[in-house]
Amino acid sequence: MTPPRLQDVAARAGVSTATVSRALSGKGHVSSRAKLRVQQAAQELGFVVSYHASSLASGRSRNIGVVLPHIDRWYFSTVLEGVSRALLEAGYDLSLYNFDGDRYRETVLTDFLLRKRLDAAVAVALQLEPAETRQLFSAGIPFVGVGGPLVGAPTVSIDDLDVGHRATQHLIGLGHRRIGHLGGVDEQGRYFTMSSNRRAGYERAMTEAGLPIDPEWSIVSDYTLMDAYQRAKNLLADPDNRPTAIFSASDEMAAGAILAARDLGLSVPADLSVIGIDAHPIGEALGLTTIDQHAQQQGVRAVRRLLDHISGADNEPTDEILPAHFIARASTGPAAGSSGS
Repeated sequence: MTPPRLQDVAARAGVSTATVSRALSGKGHVSSRAKLRVQQAAQELGFVVSYHASSLASGRSRNIGVVLPHIDRWYFSTVLEGVSRALLEAGYDLSLYNFDGDRYRETVLTDFLLRKRLDAAVAVALQLEPAETRQLFSAGIPFVGVGGPLVGAPTVSIDDLDVGHRATQHLIGLGHRRIGHLGGVDEQGRYFTMSSNRRAGYERAMTEAGLPIDPEWSIVSDYTLMDAYQRAKNLLADPDNRPTAIFSASDEMAAGAILAARDLGLSVPADLSVIGIDAHPIGEALGLTTIDQHAQQQGVRAVRRLLDHISGADNEPTDEILPAHFIARASTGPAAGSSGS
């Protein structure tokens, strides 16, 4: 039996083959009524779009590359979930490239991305060097960054400095004066300065309030719950020299701080207030006050920016800042002897 052709769908739907092509590819304007007729005709005939044929005709692979440093961390996997969902809805394939920290960075950027046919790429939390950016552009691969600014490319992110500032101001507004910070290492040009900016926001809020910043209370962790748990436990072990509140740069680290406090017999928030960033499910289970950075939506928006760029609707390399929303829960409260605000 001869498989149905584009012309057969057009005849069944009573439209031109060009209309069928636009309706099934999603490229170009088609009225909703015509699109519905085409989809019904294609379904009745068992017609399936040949992406191989359409790729040869259009010069596009309908394949988007996603590059990220880790896949086993909540933020990266959640952004990836948003990217994957948006690409599936748009009928695109996804090729995933995991740097595994920095282990495969050079291989991915100088080999895999350039030799595999991609329509575009999403770079998650990666601060590309000028030479790397030029190489991708010269290969004709448009890309969008997620998590911070990229010279010459559009990006989607939140304002990490503002988020760190707001989180610390929340604790200050509750009357806390002895505030610690649990964050990541300062980035060295390889990744977007998320940790550095959140720490800078903390320091700005403390300075504006005239509060001292104790270096011993600014703890570096690796964004995992267990590492943060141990470091927070060491920080809180001395009853004569410990903070009454902690701003954590992620919900997983904040969860580690809450568990450490409870193991030391401290009550949250009566003895220690804790705030994080993410809106991670573990935070909801622990009653964690947090700031939702909408990680999945960052991935969705990145794909939409890319598809707009591919279609010619968006060619400006602008930085899109998504709003981050405060979520008040039970882990923060007034400092002892203070009514808060």
